[in-house]
Order: sequence, then C-alpha cells, then structure tokens
Amino acid sequence: MTGRVVPEDVRTVACVGAGVIGGGWVAFFLARGLAVRAFDPAPDAGRRLRETVDAAWPVLTELGLAPGASLDHLVVTADLADAVAGADLVQESAPERLDLKRALLAEIDAAAPEHVVVASSTSGFGMTEMAVAARHPERLVVAHPFNPPYLIPLVEVVGGEKTTTDVVSWTAAFFRHVGKSVITPAREVPGFVGNRLQEALWREALHMVANGEATVEEIDASITEGPGLRWAFHGPMLTFHLAGGPGGMAHMLDHFGPALLAPWTRLAAPELTAELRDAVVDGCVQEAGERTVADLVRERDRRLVDLLRVLGKVPT
Repeated sequence: MTGRVVPEDVRTVACVGAGVIGGGWVAFFLARGLAVRAFDPAPDAGRRLRETVDAAWPVLTELGLAPGASLDHLVVTADLADAVAGADLVQESAPERLDLKRALLAEIDAAAPEHVVVASSTSGFGMTEMAVAARHPERLVVAHPFNPPYLIPLVEVVGGEKTTTDVVSWTAAFFRHVGKSVITPAREVPGFVGNRLQEALWREALHMVANGEATVEEIDASITEGPGLRWAFHGPMLTFHLAGGPGGMAHMLDHFGPALLAPWTRLAAPELTAELRDAVVDGCVQEAGERTVADLVRERDRRLVDLLRVLGKVPT
C-alpha cells in the first residue's frame, strides 16, 4: 500500500499495552535502535514500563545494542491516537480478552494511518475473530512472541481471513530484519504452533500430578535434564529423526509408529496415514538439508557438550 515504508526503513514503533509482553517489546525495539511510542491506560503504566525496560537493558547491552539505541528514544503517552501517529508499525499487547482485543484493535485501526501494519501479540486468538470490528482488517496481523520478547527469538506471524498476503510478508520481513526468528504458519490454529506444543506438555504434566504419577520437581527435571537440552537446537522432529538411526525419520515411523496407539499419554494420536508419514519424513529431509544423520549426531553432541558446560553440569 502506498505510504508503507519497506521493513528495513521502520524507524518508529507504537506499542499499545505496556504489561509484561508489551514492556518486553518496548525494550527489544529500543535495543534495535528504534524509537518507541508507548500507550497504556493504567495510571502507573509509565513507571512500570520504565522499570521493565531498565531491568532488561543490561542483558540487551550484553547481547549488543544496535547503533543509536537509547533509552531516550522512548516516549510514553496517555493518548492512543498520539501514540500511533507517525508510527511505521503498531504492536498491540493488551490483556488476553477477546472483547478487549476486538475493541482495542478497532480503535487502533481507526486512529493509525491506513498504510501502517497493526500487529497483535495475542497468544491464543486468531486475527479473524479479533478483527471483526475493524474497518481495515486487511492490515491487521498476529505477531505472537514468546516471553521475554527481548530475548526469545521466535515470532509467529499469522494473518486472518481478511489479512492480505503482502501484510504477512511485510511483517515477517520486518521481524527478521530486527533479528527475530519468524515462522509463518499457513493457517490460523488456536494457540498457534509453539503454544499448542507447550499446552500438550502442560496438560500431561497436570495429569501426572493429579494421578500421583510424578512430582512437580520430577516433571521439571525430566525436561531440563532430558529432552529439553536437545530441543534447544534440534526440536522434537529432528530429535526423532536421529532416533531412527541411519534410516532417519522414515525408519522411526515405520518401526515405532504403532507405539502411537499405546496409551502413553492422554492425548489422542492422529492416524499414521501414508500421507502423514511422508509429510513428516519429507519435512525432516528438507530441514536437515545437506546434513546426514551422522552429521546431525555430531552437531547434537557438540552442542550438548557446550550447553552442559554453560549450565555447569560438566567440568569446564
């Protein structure tokens, strides 16, 4: 749309909502050398926001600030229209209530220049259901971060039914430009990708505590001392790809696929159809690229040693 700057030329971001997530976004954008105009209706929002940014600034400085990054580039305003005026992007981070999101996004849409992308930090709602009151739903998109946004790289960028593809592409390009790792799922699912996976693990953990099968401490240790270490760099799919040995994921699914029907968890497993098998196998092959299973094993072991040393679990 005419008037929209290219992602690399974004200079000012309006952050609407200055709680834990909104404040984290403010700190991140400031560290990337951007100017931030923040709005939050809470009476003490400005004080709390500056405390959040001040607390995050030392680690952001340690990671390396962008040229020109400064805390002086933060302006806190009590007027929403003033906050979004002149912004190249609006990042909404209000509390996770659908009625509030709908009303606020409509208000932002009415106040912000028509060419400006409006992104939401929602952790569960799809943009289709949030944009119902907006006049320009085509420029509204989800940019879902993980806490704390100033440290965790992942951002899930997902459009609603009326979001245009160029808005999704622009938003993804912007976040990649400022150093984020971006995924763009093909469709809306409640909770998005990362939270769906977290939720499955969380529900199973609650079942185990409820049934006296494991303590809270044992559940946490089972991840931090076990698969969580591998997930830091290979994720669940490539981890099982390696579990299949030289045959990779194909061998894993062909030989262990029947175990999906075993009642290990309270989650119902999908039917392991030929189409699902091939999609998973092909996805692992694509992700692995030129790396063989042996290459990935060496990569895993090297990174595990580095990680264990950082965590103080092996001699340095």
